[in-house]
Amino acid sequence: MRPSPAHRATASGVSPVTGLTRTDWERTADRLLEAVRRHAGPGHSLINLPGPDSGSGRHSDGLEGYARTFLLAAYRSAHAGKKLAEDTLAPYAEGLAHGTDPSAPGRWPRPADLPQARVEAAAVAIGLHESRHWLWDRLPDPVRQRTVDWLGGISGTAVPPNNWVWFKAVVAAFLRSVGAPYDAGDIERAVAGTERWYAGDGWYTDGARGEGQYRNFDHYNGWAMHLFPLWYCRVSGEQADPALLPRYRDRLRAFLDDAVHLIGGDGAPLHQGRSLIYRFATAAPFFVGALFDATPLAPGLTRRAGSGILRHFLDRGALSADGTLSLGWHGRFEPLRQNYSGPASPYWASQAFTGLLLPPQHPVWTGTEERLPVERADFVRVIGPAGWVVSGTAADGVVRAVNHGTDHTPPDRPARDDPHYARLAYSTHTAPDLGPPLDLHDDPEAKPRDGDARADQGPDNRVALVGEDGALSHRSPLRPLRAAGRVGLSAHVPHWPVTGDTDRERWPAGPAVLTASVVNGPWEVRLIRVAENGRTVCVGGHALAGDRPLWSRAGDGHLMLIRPDGLTSGLFVLGPPRPAHVLRVRRAVGVNAFGAFSATPVYEAAGDLHAVAVFLGATAGTALPPRPEVQLARGDATVTWPDGTADTLGLPDDAHAGARP
Repeated sequence: MRPSPAHRATASGVSPVTGLTRTDWERTADRLLEAVRRHAGPGHSLINLPGPDSGSGRHSDGLEGYARTFLLAAYRSAHAGKKLAEDTLAPYAEGLAHGTDPSAPGRWPRPADLPQARVEAAAVAIGLHESRHWLWDRLPDPVRQRTVDWLGGISGTAVPPNNWVWFKAVVAAFLRSVGAPYDAGDIERAVAGTERWYAGDGWYTDGARGEGQYRNFDHYNGWAMHLFPLWYCRVSGEQADPALLPRYRDRLRAFLDDAVHLIGGDGAPLHQGRSLIYRFATAAPFFVGALFDATPLAPGLTRRAGSGILRHFLDRGALSADGTLSLGWHGRFEPLRQNYSGPASPYWASQAFTGLLLPPQHPVWTGTEERLPVERADFVRVIGPAGWVVSGTAADGVVRAVNHGTDHTPPDRPARDDPHYARLAYSTHTAPDLGPPLDLHDDPEAKPRDGDARADQGPDNRVALVGEDGALSHRSPLRPLRAAGRVGLSAHVPHWPVTGDTDRERWPAGPAVLTASVVNGPWEVRLIRVAENGRTVCVGGHALAGDRPLWSRAGDGHLMLIRPDGLTSGLFVLGPPRPAHVLRVRRAVGVNAFGAFSATPVYEAAGDLHAVAVFLGATAGTALPPRPEVQLARGDATVTWPDGTADTLGLPDDAHAGARP
């Protein structure tokens, strides 16, 4: 399976890979804005798109529709001609007048009253800054004063200790820039929190429950943790601490060197983390790097990354029939949304259009596209802060990340076993099977985001113990042990949360489990050691999904699932010795973002030592790829690959001790 030819069909000139130029980005922005305009209420202050309400309610969702598309309008107008800029921004100027008027029927919820409005206030502030000479400078004084009053309502409010602190800081920066009252403490707290959350090598944990708890790694690194500190500097200009801009630039440079390796050959970003309905917002950090002179990437590679991501989603049904972004990944897939997601939430994707702030003659728009790392050669890359070992294969464009450091689960709140964080592996071409959110309303320790935990999760990319009732144990919180070379290692105490029981020490728990991953090309060898014998272990491969049921092929010690395009998910039992085992296919319908029909190869066996190989990549017809071999002892293991190379690693006894973080 090679990268889809659909995205190369129109390739020419400076865009030989994606075929997209700046003009295509402008037309896409215009199309998105035109589609949402039809859903605006009186005065254009509230834009309510069709779909289920968020946990904040329909009024909040209407503000979100305005604020997030206002970002897009501001970026689009930056280098537009006078008439186009004025026409693009006119509805938003009207909406600003109505939304900030407490007596208007389309008035906005106030940041002082509604937490979600604090997020949208930051989007409004950035939009006002970027369209300052077209919109803010022309507003009547009463509207400007009401806008300042509305934005100022964010001061003194409480926000979660994560990327939200920057919403207050960016609003404070804008208020300061227009001579309005602002809270300097909002800025100081954002800067200080960001330092505590910096995990090194360009990566941030998005908040932490305790000092040094680096557990929350996802796309928020790119569309929040790097973006907002730099935008704070951009809005503040010379009023910002002069040490901040160089610091944030250096960190983004380091991050982008990793991030460009997390894009598949078909333009797909890694399917991992929350808020995935933002889709091509994953392109934002690449353009932001160019905008702030904070990128190690050549201009043509920057555009290849951004345009590839945009085209990936546009070619795969991200837009509904009416031209609006749906709640989902490719097409509509509402199980992907979180409690805080409303119909307009996907328009955080507007951040991808920060590239339009670059002038048309910028090398990002005029340089010839360059190939992504996965298009040039196979690679293995360690992302240390996140505990990921990433592998990419040029033959099929697939990027995989084995995860031995990220679970998004504070040790004191282990009810969550989020399938988008706690799985052992993720990829650009597969997604986890999802179950319904757990009902945690009886647990006073559970917060709204604990609802991201899922009941009846699939077995894909899990290493779990099988309970007496057949339920699979939870992995998180995990204990990272190693991510180096081609090897990742972690330990965890398997447990089965009991809904409504707040005494976590009483939850059923099993013996500690040590899991090692060794990667090479399309292969991941998983080595599992259980602290006591006799327990049944379940290991799932990648869940493969498509528009019709998957083919399966079973043989001696192996099971393969094959999609019509050749993408294959396989699971191979390694040895000797081979424990008595069961291989089966778990099939499901309507639970996977990549297609209606999904299937997962699953291994189950009792014992304290297990070795299986997980395969994800292209196969030619039904040809069986040559498998790796393992020599497994209690204290170490040697993996020999089809290419003749080998990896030896220890499986230490003391890794089980203190497996609970």
